[in-house]
Amino acid sequence: MNALISLHTAIFGRLDRADWLLPTLARFVFAATLLMYFWVSGLTKLGDGFMGLFQPSTGAYAQIFPRAFEAVGYDTDAFGFFHWAVVVAGTWAEFILPALIVIGLLTRLSALGMIGFIVVQSLTDLYGHGGIDHPETLGAWFDRFPDGVIMDQRAFWIMLLLILVVKGAGPISVDRSLLPKDAA
Repeated sequence: MNALISLHTAIFGRLDRADWLLPTLARFVFAATLLMYFWVSGLTKLGDGFMGLFQPSTGAYAQIFPRAFEAVGYDTDAFGFFHWAVVVAGTWAEFILPALIVIGLLTRLSALGMIGFIVVQSLTDLYGHGGIDHPETLGAWFDRFPDGVIMDQRAFWIMLLLILVVKGAGPISVDRSLLPKDAA
């Protein structure tokens, strides 16, 4: 039994001290699985040309405010400053926050921002787009199906981001290079 405990300690003791591993892998997995998802989604919200950064596409309003947009007859001019600001901020967030996470700059704040973004995205999908009426979209925890878009997939996304909130970006990051040498 002592030999087994010694073997366990030798193997997993090193992992206990590998504080760099989890945040580095979390950022890699985020880049490999979610970076392009958010960037492509952001591209669908941009208007034409450079001004498209400030004049979102019609589809952006349909994605972010589906019921309100339908209620005004799909007329973007019927929306005010608040709707425009939310759509522009949401669009920019889909580009900026993932980029910051991947390069490891302001990682904890960016990961918190992404968690908030995912919560709002999920609520919009459920209530704005009617996903709440489709059990296969909502999913359920503690069932035998791991593929519910909201409850299952987005729980994994948020868990990945929580690792970054708690652990930071890891050693291969801009955050680490900005720290004083004695703090690293």
